[in-house]
Amino acid sequence: MNNKVKKKNTGHIIVYIVLLSGVLITLLPFLWMLLTSLKTQSESIRVPPVIFPAKPVFSNYLDVFRDVPFGRMYINTVISSIVTVAAQLLLCSMAAYAFAKLKFPGREVIFVTLLAVLMVPSSFFILPQYLIVQKLKLLNTIPALFLPNLFSAFGTFLLRQFFMSLPSDLEDAAALDGCNPFTTYWRIMLPLAKPGLVSLGILTLRFAWNDLMWPLIVNTSQEKMTLTAGLAYMQGQYHTNYPEMMAGAMMAILPLLILFAVFQKQFIEGIALTGIKG
Repeated sequence: MNNKVKKKNTGHIIVYIVLLSGVLITLLPFLWMLLTSLKTQSESIRVPPVIFPAKPVFSNYLDVFRDVPFGRMYINTVISSIVTVAAQLLLCSMAAYAFAKLKFPGREVIFVTLLAVLMVPSSFFILPQYLIVQKLKLLNTIPALFLPNLFSAFGTFLLRQFFMSLPSDLEDAAALDGCNPFTTYWRIMLPLAKPGLVSLGILTLRFAWNDLMWPLIVNTSQEKMTLTAGLAYMQGQYHTNYPEMMAGAMMAILPLLILFAVFQKQFIEGIALTGIKG
């Protein structure tokens, strides 16, 4: 009996060591970014590397606002992210509910066609999306940042899986009360889909917040760029101020870390209930 207990404890210890190692490996880049943001330029490029700054330089965080319009970029990123998340939560949930609960001709064919979009690399859509934005005369504007991302096949698939897990008895009861399909979706199904909506919202926000290629393509003015594009502009051809860049990166990722810390329970629950794991 004691041998079994010892083996079980040993197994737990090994699992904890592996998990702890994974956490340390994951946190190492963030820790290095934080330490670099507090170094001087000479310390950041010294060989062998300097791990801890001799004296923390907090002025790097203020210098970011001096070298680039960081505050304006922050506002652009917030606007683009909020519009993208709100549009996808509304449009993807409507489409997902229709695919999951409503019966109409060609439903399966349309859904399979929609899933086929997920198989196409996103870079293939850049040229047609650019041409559309150009024809609409929206280049170098804020709407150009979020216009192609108002709907997604992935969001529709994610929420469809969640709606399919909800019992059909709810729809039957709503129909007996005289609810039409839209009322059933809006007043009954959508509130029950909160975990799935939170999951999609966080995933969409992460994508919109970190998008780099599209903002660099459609906008050339720094006043119309997002944080990721602005940080990319801080990397010079012959000289890069790494402490300032890391300070900007720390300020850029802070909202996402706070958001995930607040909604992590709903996020994990939503992913688990949709059946998408790994």
